[in-house]
Amino acid sequence: MKNSLKKLMQGYDEMLSISHRTEIARELRDEDDLFLFLCFSEMFGIPNPAFYYTLELYPYMLEKFHKWHLRMGMDNSPLDGVRCC
Repeated sequence: MKNSLKKLMQGYDEMLSISHRTEIARELRDEDDLFLFLCFSEMFGIPNPAFYYTLELYPYMLEKFHKWHLRMGMDNSPLDGVRCC
């Protein structure tokens, strides 16, 4: 009984979200872009009060940054301090 109720709830959730998947994906991508901008804002010349805390995230974010600038149509990194290509 519990397992069938769980499957029913999952099916209902999928039915409601099927038409909104592209919107959800776009919103998640926009949030990732904003997070990247906030973390790399020092390199854009905008003071970042949390720069010290986000510094250790840079090695993990280089791949995301590379995908971002390719998606934006830039063949090379737009920032001098970030060499990802």
